[in-house]
Amino acid sequence: MPATSVVDGFWGAVGRTPLIRLKRASEATGCEILGKAEFMNPGGSVKDRAALGILQDAVERGLLTPGQPGTIVEGTAGNTGIGIALAANAMGWKSIIVVPHTQAKEKLDYLRMIGADLRLVDPKPFADPGNYVHVSRRLAEEMGAVWANQFDNLANAAAHAATTGPEIWEQTGGRVDAFTCACGTGGTLAGVARALKSRRKNIRIVLADPGGSGLYSWVKTGEVKGEGNSITEGIGQAARAPGNLASARELIDDAVQVQDPEMLEQVFDLQMHEGISVGGSAGLNVAAAIRVARDLGPGHTVVTMLCDGAARYQSKLFNPEFLRARGLPTPPWME
Repeated sequence: MPATSVVDGFWGAVGRTPLIRLKRASEATGCEILGKAEFMNPGGSVKDRAALGILQDAVERGLLTPGQPGTIVEGTAGNTGIGIALAANAMGWKSIIVVPHTQAKEKLDYLRMIGADLRLVDPKPFADPGNYVHVSRRLAEEMGAVWANQFDNLANAAAHAATTGPEIWEQTGGRVDAFTCACGTGGTLAGVARALKSRRKNIRIVLADPGGSGLYSWVKTGEVKGEGNSITEGIGQAARAPGNLASARELIDDAVQVQDPEMLEQVFDLQMHEGISVGGSAGLNVAAAIRVARDLGPGHTVVTMLCDGAARYQSKLFNPEFLRARGLPTPPWME
């Protein structure tokens, strides 16, 4: 769609984000490393695509009707909840968003600001009934509401197969050799992999994983087994491969693991040298793209996701006290 087109509200404004050439990463590897600017979506993150895809699917199945009363419940680290709340507002629906209270304060404040019914819970492992995903499912069942179920609802991956992947193909003119990104639900990686590999089978798909997550091991060995930890939010899985990710296992060629110091290096570097202010998952993705590019060698094109903006993590990523307490590097200009 041309940039001059007029779109209809939130539902029309999601997607069609630009690819940004990451100058320093490209020069360091001799490759073209391109970041898809998902922070430019109306809700500020790549999760707007999943939220919209899930709600569009609910409308098509008759579970929700635009302009008629309806309620959507979701368990989230924050960004999917923001997308769902805004998309619901645009249709006259209510949203109930269940979030672990340990997530960045900025995201919690934003959810309250946009009118979501925010339910904070203690962080619990997936096997615990108190885990935020299970709490959201029970709430939806008790209320007779729609449960978004972003982890296992394949409408998530389908949204990326229909939009994100084709956009990357068109924006690169089909000249893309590899795609890498981190996974929370796996919807982005699964959907983009499906779209790109249907166009050219030898495009390399690489899962990027933070410390503490078991998805790196899942790709390498078939077993979900994580070690360590990470301050990143909304990515990684310690207990299982969600349905969206598992649906595309045969399309994933490899995995890389990126620790927090390497992630922070990219977050700080992008902000101060390229004027691109992104969150931790985007920093991890760029670090992974550099690794993939070096494995491929000069002359290749690697695409990754710039998932959201840094302002949602100011109290963590840009808080020297928080970082020093964890033995992590601080922003050089804030030392």
